[in-house]
Amino acid sequence: MTPPGSSSPFLRRAVFLDRDGVVNRDSPAFIKSPEELEMLPGAAEAIARLERAGFVVAVVTNQSGIGRGLFTEEALARTHARLIQEVEAAGGRIHAIRHCPHLPDAGCACRKPLPGLVEELGRDLQVDLASSFFVGDRPEDIQCGTAAGATSVLVLTGNTDRWDPERFPCAPAHVARDLPAAVEWILAQPGAPAHSPGNSP
Repeated sequence: MTPPGSSSPFLRRAVFLDRDGVVNRDSPAFIKSPEELEMLPGAAEAIARLERAGFVVAVVTNQSGIGRGLFTEEALARTHARLIQEVEAAGGRIHAIRHCPHLPDAGCACRKPLPGLVEELGRDLQVDLASSFFVGDRPEDIQCGTAAGATSVLVLTGNTDRWDPERFPCAPAHVARDLPAAVEWILAQPGAPAHSPGNSP
């Protein structure tokens, strides 16, 4: 396995992001429309830092609200269009968004903690998973990233507000207060691009 922070000469490096609780505020009632999407402070700017540093950025999200009949694929697409606009307005880019629409007990291969969507993105985006990162706020995210071979980072802005190892069958490599702090840590890892004036917080 390629050590964290070192990349294959033939493949790109990526940062995979969970959505709710990492990039935008989570909601127990689900985020059913673009109007309900509220970006977390500094999240769009943090993604822009990753873009400037040369990382591929992708979002991987469980969206069982579709399976529950709470919103449609079309509504989710409009929500993601707004998410992309928010990030682009900050100078960043989301290269791809993949979601699982199924209920938790559907037995699909795409719902986190299974790594199916991350592995699929790795192939499609020509990403070296072993030198990539996964940032999430739930145990399922950490399991997913680790199972895919990436370095997993936990943020405390969503489902998890403090580090409790008893909740996590798989420990993250790092715990950060939010996405900007997680990006700061990722950029400081061996092999990560050096900070430029444009990358300073």
